[in-house]
Amino acid sequence: MTDPRADAQGTDAAPLSFYDEIGGHETFVRLVETFYRGVAEDDVLKPMYPEQDLGPAQVRLTMFLEQYWGGPTTYSEQRGHPRLRMRHAPFHVNPDARDRWLAHMRAAVDELALSPLHEATLWDYLQRAAHAMVNTFEPSGIGPAAGGRAATSLPLTSPRPDSTA
Repeated sequence: MTDPRADAQGTDAAPLSFYDEIGGHETFVRLVETFYRGVAEDDVLKPMYPEQDLGPAQVRLTMFLEQYWGGPTTYSEQRGHPRLRMRHAPFHVNPDARDRWLAHMRAAVDELALSPLHEATLWDYLQRAAHAMVNTFEPSGIGPAAGGRAATSLPLTSPRPDSTA
């Protein structure tokens, strides 16, 4: 049987990337569009996005995932090195935000109906990435927030008893 990836001279061409194996650009567009439909309705995640319109965020995530999985390098060409932790540092990413992100992404992955191997590979990466983005264990409203400011000020020391009594 002939390898369909062999070129006209019968030599093996480069192996298909994960990006190509799961359907390329259209698959990643579907994944990200489904994911952001969930984010748009999420009262914890939606406020983390500076734009009212989630379209620019959709484009960035699509480009990032495509590049990561062996597709076009447009993300790096337009935005430089991904630096995921650095780019997410200004936002309050606690375990609740991570779990919400994962729930929306799980729904999006499920809609793709990938083969079990491709689904497991993609999901493993998404889980590891989501866990790596957690930057606080404080409940929502405390800790890193948009713009790098604390969303709620907490005293750095305990209040001192009134010494005038």
